[in-house]
Amino acid sequence: MRHFKTSGTVLYFNTRDEMIKVKLDHVAYFEADSNYCHVMFINGAKATLLTSLVSMEGLLANRFKDDVPMFIRIGKKYIVNRQYIFQINVLRQKLVMTDYESPVVLEISISKDALKNLKQLYSNV
Repeated sequence: MRHFKTSGTVLYFNTRDEMIKVKLDHVAYFEADSNYCHVMFINGAKATLLTSLVSMEGLLANRFKDDVPMFIRIGKKYIVNRQYIFQINVLRQKLVMTDYESPVVLEISISKDALKNLKQLYSNV
């Protein structure tokens, strides 16, 4: 998949037959699925990109190299948007995300170790 950036917070992903516009401000998380990457938006919409999570992590690191990173890698499978993190529940192995405005609440199952590390990161702030 070819990709290019048009502005600071918008990425376009192009294939021969499709173009997907990803507004990073509205992305809740990216999820790995082999050579694909699922994008879950905070409103519940979902898109699938023909790019790996490692490639997406590189794109995001390049985009935010001069700024405070908007996204954080959690475990092997997820890159999440920091602004939507609502609850870290280590015992239930759940990360709960919301935008605090809409009724949409997203729950992700994540390993205890990854959640402990994320919780520790926020505890040291």
